[in-house]
Amino acid sequence: MNKILATPCSRLKTALAACAAVAGLSGCADLGYYWQSLSGHLHMLNATRPVADWLGDAQTPASLKTRLELAQNIRRFAVTELKLPDNASYHRYADLQRRAVVWNVVAAPAFSLKLKSWCFPVAGCVDYHGYFNESEARAEASQLQAQGWETSVYGVPAYSTLGWMNWAGGDPLLNTFIAYPEGELARLIFHELAHQVVYAKDDTMFNESFATAVERLGGQRWLNSHGHEEARQAYAVFDGRRQQFRALALSTRRELAAIYKEKIATAQDRQAQEALKTIAMQRFRDNYAQLKSGWGGFAGYDPWVAAANNAAFGAQAAYDELVPGFEALFEREGRDWQRFYEAVKQLANLSKEQRHQALKTQTTEIPHG
Repeated sequence: MNKILATPCSRLKTALAACAAVAGLSGCADLGYYWQSLSGHLHMLNATRPVADWLGDAQTPASLKTRLELAQNIRRFAVTELKLPDNASYHRYADLQRRAVVWNVVAAPAFSLKLKSWCFPVAGCVDYHGYFNESEARAEASQLQAQGWETSVYGVPAYSTLGWMNWAGGDPLLNTFIAYPEGELARLIFHELAHQVVYAKDDTMFNESFATAVERLGGQRWLNSHGHEEARQAYAVFDGRRQQFRALALSTRRELAAIYKEKIATAQDRQAQEALKTIAMQRFRDNYAQLKSGWGGFAGYDPWVAAANNAAFGAQAAYDELVPGFEALFEREGRDWQRFYEAVKQLANLSKEQRHQALKTQTTEIPHG
């Protein structure tokens, strides 16, 4: 993200704008949360330098220069081919000296996949709470667990300020993802830029599924036209595993959702529901072990599976659930990116229920609000 901002004391209005942008994206409940959002975001802003500076610096490792040049090529492709915004985002870079830029907390009840929401007056309600400090994220997760919630904490390599901070240098390239394989780097940049095209207030699933559809469609187009054969092959293997895993997780989500729909009248009913949940979770882990046996030693999903619970499954659904509908819409709009974005904007003007229904049923005509 960015030009270096003045200090919060000399530019209070600027600082508050940054706080609103960042805290709003992650949810905001109190002044302490505001402060960690603001200070964390400003620290990141102050760490950035233009990519041109990094490329011209003799101290910059050759490997990093190669990745930054690749990222700039991907950025240009995003504008020329995918019609994503042409602005200040992803023309600066920062090394944050950590593995994630923020850590998100998600929470769900013991017998539901519906995520807890945190609300903010500017950006609306979102289904996660983001922290620049991992220990603070885990502390909130512990508090929620004590209240009976199932929780998940996961590191996030990048986040979008929805274009609100482009005047200050835009969203930056970061060490947290710059070394990703070529296909994954392209997907991430396309995903985050997509958030600057359309954002529906109070609808995390719509926003994330849209961005995921853009990253999938755009990432494949990048590899087909610009990727090296080695990159295409590596992506095919990696994405094949990802699709297999997501299909397994989707099957488990549907099984759990069916279990949770059953009406509970007695303590015995609750015990039976708990037993069915335990069986479903064990079946998921058993099926994963069988699936992984064909992956040649790849174990990248092991930590997720070990900690899987309602919160983790609910968070994954936000990124997956509506993607098929968006992909069908892209096809119906003749694979024309501008027409696709306009159709998505029309959906965003509908109620949450209407837009979800339109995407899930993959209607041939998108209703107008």
